[in-house]
Amino acid sequence: MMRARRAGDPFTEAAAMLRSAFTLIAPPLRGAARAAADLVFPPSCLSCRQATAAHGSLCATCWAKVRFIERPFCERLGVPFAFDLGGEGLLSPDAVANPPVYERARAVAQFEDGPVRHLIHRLKYGDRMELAKPLGAWMARAGVDILNEADGLMPIPLHRGRLFSRRFNQAQALAQAVSAASGVPVDPLSLMRVKPTASQVRLTKSQRAINMQGAFRVRGDMIARVEGRAIVLVDDVMTSGATVNAAARALLRAKAKRVDVLVFARVI
Repeated sequence: MMRARRAGDPFTEAAAMLRSAFTLIAPPLRGAARAAADLVFPPSCLSCRQATAAHGSLCATCWAKVRFIERPFCERLGVPFAFDLGGEGLLSPDAVANPPVYERARAVAQFEDGPVRHLIHRLKYGDRMELAKPLGAWMARAGVDILNEADGLMPIPLHRGRLFSRRFNQAQALAQAVSAASGVPVDPLSLMRVKPTASQVRLTKSQRAINMQGAFRVRGDMIARVEGRAIVLVDDVMTSGATVNAAARALLRAKAKRVDVLVFARVI
């Protein structure tokens, strides 16, 4: 049996010296590694591929085209107001007239032609998984208020047939990136998509809601992971809100404490 080494043991002292030396040289080594990587793979814009100063960023031209969602916005829906109404916690007329199932929604930017649409389509349909990390980091900043109160993240699940054809779930990739940036854990298993819904591209708002009825369910053996917890649903784009409303309804039926929503982009 091996015995623990004494404090004065030369092997212990040598190991301590090596650790101390590594601590001193590690930052320069990491810097050199980044510099070498930049020579082989020069930083470029996530959208147009033009040269940039750092990896995982947009060039000045693409940045200027993004319509970021910032306060003042509706506290419930997260949609921006046309002008500053002079207060916090205000609700839009739509939030008052048609309150959503979820509590609050947050998004990085408006979904429209340009860099935002391009980034999402490259992630979703172009298998550009490396985009999830920077997009998720932006989402973590946009949703800091709801993430600070969250117990867990849940990506909007794909039906198994859609997952088989697409090979990965972009919402789960984004949730993992948000988790890495925020420290909020991800639960990709508790919420299931049990109904193979039709494409919603050409459906009206009411048709989308009907299409999503009964689409989600919390697994019976996972209810304990949901009950009494504050959950943040994660997805790439939010349009009418029908999908996140249906998912939030399933979580609330399983006695979730609260359900919020975090997406990269939303249609205004």
